[in-house]
Amino acid sequence: MEKTIITVVGKDAVGIIAKVCTYLAENGINILDISQTIVQGYFNMMMIVDTGAMDKPFGDLCDEMAALGGKTGVVIKCQKEEIFDKMHRI
Repeated sequence: MEKTIITVVGKDAVGIIAKVCTYLAENGINILDISQTIVQGYFNMMMIVDTGAMDKPFGDLCDEMAALGGKTGVVIKCQKEEIFDKMHRI
């Protein structure tokens, strides 16, 4: 299993979750955990996904997710779990 953290942030709009989840499913990426909130019109989602069965390089995933975010009006970032953990240690 290769865990990746995906964050999605921006103004709320119809279809954000659907577009992200469709992309993930089409690329063989399984959602392990998901948390989503909307605060005063701002959308925030954090996902933990398994990219172990993905056929493309991790960099391509990051670039394509960022492009999807641009089309959707949100910012999407991907980080491997081990990098995320090291960045958020106190």
